[in-house]
Amino acid sequence: MTKIELPLKNYYLMKRVYIIIFCIITSFVGVCQQKVTVEQIFTGAFRPKLMDELQSLKNTNQYTVLNNGSSKGSQQIDLYDFATLNKVATLLSTENFKELSSGIDSYIFDKAEKQILIASNSNQIFRHSFTADYYLYNTVSKTLTKLFEQVQEPTFSPDGTKVAFAKENNLFVYDITTSKTTQITTDGKKNAVINGITDWVYEEEFAFVRAFEWSTDSKKIGYIKFDESNVPEFSMNIFQKELYPKVETFKYPKAGEKNSVVSLHVFDVNTALTKTVNLSNYNDFYIARIKWTNDANIFSAQVLNRHQDNLDLLFVDATTATAKVVLNEKDKAYVEVTDNLTFLKDNSFIWTSEKDGYNHIYLYDKTGKLKNQITKGGWEVTTYYGFDEKNKMVYYQSVERGSIQRDIYKISIDGKNKTLLSKELGTHEATLSPDFGYFIDKFQNAKTAPSFFLKSTKDGSQIKAILDNKVLENKLANYNLPAKEFFELTTEKGNTLNAWIMKPKDFDTSKKYPVLMYQYSGPGSQQVANDWLDANDYWFIMLAQQGYITVCVDGRGTGYKGAAFKKCTQKELGKYEVEDQIDAAKAISNYPYVDKSRIGIFGWSFGGFMASNCILKGADVFKTAIAVAPVTNWRFYDSIYTERYMQTPQENASGYDDNSPINHVNKLKGNFLLIHGTADDNVHVQNSMQMIEALVQANKQFDWAIYPDKNHGIYGGYTRIQLFNKMTNFIKEKL
Repeated sequence: MTKIELPLKNYYLMKRVYIIIFCIITSFVGVCQQKVTVEQIFTGAFRPKLMDELQSLKNTNQYTVLNNGSSKGSQQIDLYDFATLNKVATLLSTENFKELSSGIDSYIFDKAEKQILIASNSNQIFRHSFTADYYLYNTVSKTLTKLFEQVQEPTFSPDGTKVAFAKENNLFVYDITTSKTTQITTDGKKNAVINGITDWVYEEEFAFVRAFEWSTDSKKIGYIKFDESNVPEFSMNIFQKELYPKVETFKYPKAGEKNSVVSLHVFDVNTALTKTVNLSNYNDFYIARIKWTNDANIFSAQVLNRHQDNLDLLFVDATTATAKVVLNEKDKAYVEVTDNLTFLKDNSFIWTSEKDGYNHIYLYDKTGKLKNQITKGGWEVTTYYGFDEKNKMVYYQSVERGSIQRDIYKISIDGKNKTLLSKELGTHEATLSPDFGYFIDKFQNAKTAPSFFLKSTKDGSQIKAILDNKVLENKLANYNLPAKEFFELTTEKGNTLNAWIMKPKDFDTSKKYPVLMYQYSGPGSQQVANDWLDANDYWFIMLAQQGYITVCVDGRGTGYKGAAFKKCTQKELGKYEVEDQIDAAKAISNYPYVDKSRIGIFGWSFGGFMASNCILKGADVFKTAIAVAPVTNWRFYDSIYTERYMQTPQENASGYDDNSPINHVNKLKGNFLLIHGTADDNVHVQNSMQMIEALVQANKQFDWAIYPDKNHGIYGGYTRIQLFNKMTNFIKEKL
């Protein structure tokens, strides 16, 4: 037989035709479904386009976005008109300033919006805190001036003439006109005293870093001082590639241990004198927020007792340094600190609270007397956006159309004329125009990648599309992704829980599939939400392509279903949450297409604590568990978070011990993979080391991986790729 030689071009053409025909024939069984890989997930192959550093201006009906410039690696701050979406100007481009070759990390406008503070060369400290070099850009003169090297939280005075900032635990004021710097405090010292910047535990658990505020007349600065001298220290070895590891030591108050002693101060810029506010009525307390009112002599402070079940809103007289309680809230479990405190022109104020069982918006007069509850009902306000003084309208986001959805509403300050401003079910987030006439709606759901639209606040009608991710959606169409199906799961005990399930695309009801359960489960959290895919979701899709079903269940203790549902786990973290995951697994195991002998569970942080407990307390239900960066005993975790839900170990020893995985290691039957980073400043590697030792002494076989010099996120270089490949292989081998 003579071999027929085809021209190379024709050969490849015929080969493509054969492949296309083969794919058509086999598409019903998913053979040609493109495969998601760990490498794609963590190198940004599926990253959506977003409007980076979107900021709504206050003085003009405009907004700014940080965009890529025309040359490679350059960036620019672009100004847009809200009404037309037209680009008005490029305020600044790094192409014109070699000083900004490191890029723009963030930017801040002064009140007049004529000056911009630009952060560059940022260096992360903890989760929220960082130091950076800062440049002052004048939008009128088009000049750029380097002001500071590696400082924290520079903030314009309201009149735009000065900038307050922190450096090496002290506070300073820089005068823009004279270029003179005045040092406000001198006693700042590492691991001893911090002025105007929060300590580690405040930053992590009260989620703020800047603990100083300008008065409205730019004449005073209120700030919190942290004396952490008596707070116990925690040390971590930093290995790197040195011959001798170095030791990083910082103050970390664990549950029941001493916290920083906090005090409140007022600095007068003109006289350079500092007064200490009299808080002698309080002992062992937290100052969770400070904010200046519209009265230049009055600022507010939210003070919590150590149990966090009593909150006082104080009004502080800056002249006399005296404080009075304007509002008090108590709760049998804990009071949530609010970021939604908004002062109106007459110093009446808007406040959010869970006091009626759901998070709602309230209006108080300037003396703290309740004027009215603005929103009410068996649903939660999830974000407060702002108040339109002219039209007396409040804008907010809520879960009124279901706890897994997010919608945008407006309502009159008297609680009437509520209007839904979003249409499609999913997650809507609003950026309001300065005149409250428009808003940018960032919309997404499980089937729709983030999209941005300009809408009218009159009725929510769409004016114009701004940005979408159709390119990403079309790209993903080639992967024939499995759908995330939302449902409610009811356990044998009668608890109805939000859930989603993701099945292989070629799902066959006559087959039996292994199941991986994923959860976080921490107080007030939510994993079952109708929003777009994150990195974990893509990993679950990858597993679905390899024949696994993934299920996620939000058990009791999670958020957005009311205070009673969220706070029922009080003093028993890990009891009801674990019970719900085990009960959910039992319910799922009865589905006809589930192989009940092959159910696993995965979680990170609180989710790792949960996964550890589930493989132990649910040893007859779960075959496999992966726990990443888990708390293994709440005695090892920080004071503010832990005591909010558990009180102290001295008061609630059984609550701590009964739900600690370390105390249940003898129950291990299945496959357990334990993962931690040695430089985790949040959940210390101590948790896993003690868990490892307990398992060893119980003579239990298990797998573990320690990542040198990696923090709670365990990332950097190829770390995430190696980690998720390791977890994938473990699941394929052990589930």
